[in-house]
Amino acid sequence: MEFAGMNYYAIPVAAVASFLFGGIWYGVLSKPWLDAVGKTEAEIKAASEGYPIPPAFIVAIISQLLMAWVLAGLIGHLGQNQVTISNGLISAAFVWVGFVVTTLATNHGFQGQRLKLTIIDSAHWLGVLLIQGLVIGAFGV
Repeated sequence: MEFAGMNYYAIPVAAVASFLFGGIWYGVLSKPWLDAVGKTEAEIKAASEGYPIPPAFIVAIISQLLMAWVLAGLIGHLGQNQVTISNGLISAAFVWVGFVVTTLATNHGFQGQRLKLTIIDSAHWLGVLLIQGLVIGAFGV
């Protein structure tokens, strides 16, 4: 296996695109998500009170950048001329199935979280990874 490299322009684009997707996803599903976590909108807002930017948003964008960088590295390890949209999407789906949904399901199960939360959050991360895989694949090396 060889490393084809990665396009460093693709990483921030993939991170921002997937971060925006998350804003739309949780904006649309805010009520079911709040119900699933057992919190009110006021409780969520109170956790960020006093901060110009909610700390969770800072963590989220840094995490998305790191995730895009790792995904780009994984796709790049497929070899020369393999950083494609198709391979980006396939790699993203494998990462989601193998690491993300399994981790969320395990953690949520032990935490006693509702299945509804696992489904909402898992589907969000599937969207994030697919968007990142698409962008990384489209940019190529």
